[in-house]
Amino acid sequence: MSTETLLQAATDVRENAYAPYSHFKVGAAVRAASGTVYRGCNVENAAYPEGTCAEAGAIAAMVAAGETELVEVVVIADCPSPVPPCGGCRQKLAEFGRHDVKVTLATVAGAQTETTVGDLLPGSFTAGHLGRR
Repeated sequence: MSTETLLQAATDVRENAYAPYSHFKVGAAVRAASGTVYRGCNVENAAYPEGTCAEAGAIAAMVAAGETELVEVVVIADCPSPVPPCGGCRQKLAEFGRHDVKVTLATVAGAQTETTVGDLLPGSFTAGHLGRR
């Protein structure tokens, strides 16, 4: 499965975003270790900013399907330059993806930036920080 396939999935689901307040639609697609692609879009509500991000939606769909490892991520929005995930989504990506997992950030105009989960969130908080169990 190619990055292009993930980009198309994120592009398609972006159209379903519910963004009546910011008008900033975001789509995300994650490829799980099984090869299955899970998609998510941002969902706002009147108690703005209490909505959910596209990356969180895609991860939630993956987990709901019984998977817990992502191996590639694409995020797309209509903005001047590729949009990075917010801090909370960076932590969520780090929870389910290894440090070297490829993350492609894109715009609807075709600009792309490639990075990794580890580069997005160096020094991430992990289960190892929780101490003895």
